[in-house]
Amino acid sequence: MDKTFNPQNIETQLYQEWEEKGYFKPSGKGEAYSIMIPPPNVTGSLHMGHAFQDTIMDTLIRYKRMDGNNTLWQVGTDHAGIATQMVVERKLANEEGKTRHELGRESFIDRIWDWKAESGGTITKQLRRLGASVDWDRERFTMDDGLSEAVKEVFVRLYQDDLIYRGKRLVNWDPKLHTAISDLEVENKDKKGNMWHLRYPLADGVTTKDGKNYLVVATTRPETMLGDTGVAVNPEDERYKDLIGKEIILPLVNRRIPIVGDEHADMEKGTGCVKITPAHDFNDNEVGKRHQLPMINIFSIDAAILPAGESYTFDGKELTLDAPIPESLHNMDRFEARKAIVASFEEAGLLEGIEDNAMTVPYGDRSGVVIEPLLTDQWYVRVAPLAEPAKKAVEDGEIQFVPKQYENMYFSWMNDIQDWCISRQLWWGHRIPAWYDAEGNVYVGRDEAEVRNEHKLADDIALSQDEDVLDTWFSSALWTFSTLGWPENTEDMQVFHPSNTLVTGFDIIFFWVARMIMMTMHFIKDENGKSQVPFKTVYVTGLIRDEHGDKMSKSKGNVLDPIDMIDGIDLESLVEKRTGNLMQPQLAQKIEKNTRKTFPGGIEAHGTDALRFTLAAMASTGRDINWDMNRLEGYRNFCNKLWNASRYVLMNTEEHDCGANGGELEFSLADRWIQGQLHKTIKQCRQHLDAYRFDLAANTLYEFTWNQFCDWYLELTKPVLFKGNEAQQRATRKTLVSTLEALLRMMHPLMPYITETIWRNVAPLANIEGDSIMLQAYPAYDENLVNQQAIDDLEWVKQFVVGVRNIRGEMDISPSKPLSVLVKNASGEHQRRMDDNMTFLQAMAKLEEITVLAEGEKGPASSTALVGDMEILVPMAGLIDKDAELARIAKALDKAEKDFARTEGKLGNEKFVNNAPEAVINKEREKLEEFRVAMEKLKEQKATIESL
Repeated sequence: MDKTFNPQNIETQLYQEWEEKGYFKPSGKGEAYSIMIPPPNVTGSLHMGHAFQDTIMDTLIRYKRMDGNNTLWQVGTDHAGIATQMVVERKLANEEGKTRHELGRESFIDRIWDWKAESGGTITKQLRRLGASVDWDRERFTMDDGLSEAVKEVFVRLYQDDLIYRGKRLVNWDPKLHTAISDLEVENKDKKGNMWHLRYPLADGVTTKDGKNYLVVATTRPETMLGDTGVAVNPEDERYKDLIGKEIILPLVNRRIPIVGDEHADMEKGTGCVKITPAHDFNDNEVGKRHQLPMINIFSIDAAILPAGESYTFDGKELTLDAPIPESLHNMDRFEARKAIVASFEEAGLLEGIEDNAMTVPYGDRSGVVIEPLLTDQWYVRVAPLAEPAKKAVEDGEIQFVPKQYENMYFSWMNDIQDWCISRQLWWGHRIPAWYDAEGNVYVGRDEAEVRNEHKLADDIALSQDEDVLDTWFSSALWTFSTLGWPENTEDMQVFHPSNTLVTGFDIIFFWVARMIMMTMHFIKDENGKSQVPFKTVYVTGLIRDEHGDKMSKSKGNVLDPIDMIDGIDLESLVEKRTGNLMQPQLAQKIEKNTRKTFPGGIEAHGTDALRFTLAAMASTGRDINWDMNRLEGYRNFCNKLWNASRYVLMNTEEHDCGANGGELEFSLADRWIQGQLHKTIKQCRQHLDAYRFDLAANTLYEFTWNQFCDWYLELTKPVLFKGNEAQQRATRKTLVSTLEALLRMMHPLMPYITETIWRNVAPLANIEGDSIMLQAYPAYDENLVNQQAIDDLEWVKQFVVGVRNIRGEMDISPSKPLSVLVKNASGEHQRRMDDNMTFLQAMAKLEEITVLAEGEKGPASSTALVGDMEILVPMAGLIDKDAELARIAKALDKAEKDFARTEGKLGNEKFVNNAPEAVINKEREKLEEFRVAMEKLKEQKATIESL
């Protein structure tokens, strides 16, 4: 092994070897265990969330593979409808100056496939860098032929079951991309805006109780008043209840609209009167349904004012309303129309007032424009019938959420479920398998030939396929079974479905997890006809946030690329990466300044193992994680510690007799102790991994490796290896090799590269055959190898050694200076342990001799330490320069007293205590107590030394 651990020298080569030799493939032996990777967007690159979740999934797969399971980690990517179309449209515009419309649909789709072949594999390359042991030969894409067949099959069957329909309903509409988008693609931003108070005249001479001939409504979107079809008041509101059933004259369009009684109108909010625009507001749409108000769409697909508007009932029937929109507003952009309408209200004396208003505005996360609720013809899935069995599966425990509280989030969505809009007005995606004839009749089928055959349509009847494509979530909802070959009943379906564990974020529990459960349970049945679930456990992760707890985003410039932490990146490249694509110079300057301040030297290379171990160690169940570069650096040091410890083991065992060929073995107390500690660690580690507590598993491994194995056991082997007899040395070498080999197997799921590299050097010494650690068995707990007496005895030895070392530190005695110590109150058990372990005690504590004081004998002035009820004494006379030590203590005491006085004064300052955050005050109180304890200890030391 190299003298120093250099991850860059081993990782890429090792991964290539693993992949080429097919180690990631299912073994075909043992109980099946499968995980379906959440398919990342084909346009994307690996971010910290991916790295976090992929580390967890790979840990589970490697653990189960080593435990003898027939493992499959199914990999694939999502076609990412909007994102991919935007990428290729930009490329087309920049390189050729063309739009997709100029190219035409078929040619544009061909360009997307060309782009995917050239540039669509970024994230899969990065998955390899992370060490993901997925079966690459089974890689799937949500637009490949097999998945496309599955999508068409599901659509047709749902349509035949009356679970898919086409209707005119309200959707989130992106006026720039000209498509409906899902709630997940809407980014709500807090903005400062206005609230306009508008007067709506009452019709037929009606007045309010206070004699006014108008009602006042408040709105943040005055332009939508063109589509108002009602005004709502609360039926319990004494001010307005007598007006219910009366009408107002809508200004500008002179439309008579009713006043309705509805609890949506809050008596305590504003004037208590709410304008109702059913075609342009989701809440208003519900009010409109309850009162059968007509819906008037006033916007085009560009969110410009339609000259005539479009009027409908809630069952989709068109209405003719004699209420023209003023010609001056025709085809005007919505925000320009807002200004014009406000001006018209002011001119007519109908503008009651304007006030500042903090509001939340919905934006398209891809387009960056304000989203408009719009009435459009879309395809929908009737979700309620699918939701019932999906809820029951979780209620009955067939599917379990980890942590369990996320079941509440799942149920809250499922109990208030709405029909799912599955159509998108894009070109890239699964085109809806529906055809129309000249009269507008719709025919659904797997292809046009099936439609014609099924409906006996002559060849001369022209059919045109629906222009829309399916929501990306539709194909990903089929992911667990479509990737295994469904609708064919493949062997993979029989073996690997249902899958075992889904690892995902809480934000897509509804958008993806719930829909997978609903779709799978509807289409996949076992041999007895019982619905199958798609997975048995849903492990929900938190978000990775920056060191301040802020969400990572490109606009904040706080995004960290996991590959940069693996391979390192210089400062200038990091600055360019964070600011290169920003269009706002001021924002770019701010991000550059923060980057240079946070990473003055760029980011050093830490290697994949350190990154993975950090992510696992921070994976407290379901909670968000504040990223900490110091912990990453600490776990890189941990890798170095393991590497150096392994070199020590190899230097003392290679070319030596390690007991592989027999021979007498005389195990030391340390050998028996470390073997017991190893098996206790194996038990704990298995328990933590089985319970999805990756943080506890990582911490358990860290504690054993650093504190027990490296800091103690390796030191305890030196007296044996340097001075022991042949049988003792053989036993210790055997223990060194076997302990390290088992430790490497235990750590492998979390840190695959370093463990594989070391294991290949250690395995032959342990007489173990095999080409890869990942194909070895995960260590099994054996209670017979836990010798509690040995553990207790060695822990006593450790306390003794630490006690002497602490005294050396307090008295500033060199670690190399041999000491004679006295012991007081030594029981028979203490005496036995001293006699049995004198070699260890003398070597580890650097002792010349140990003298046991007779009962009642006090001994000279000494520094002391306790081991249980036994006292260790180190006489101070002759070991220290009395005057120099008193001077040192006086200086330290003076500093402690000043620190105490300063902190006490700060806490006595009423202004500080009243204004400082509680956490700061508590920190000051802790410091005060630390200074007080230090003062007392220094005074005790001073008194002791003065008595010498």
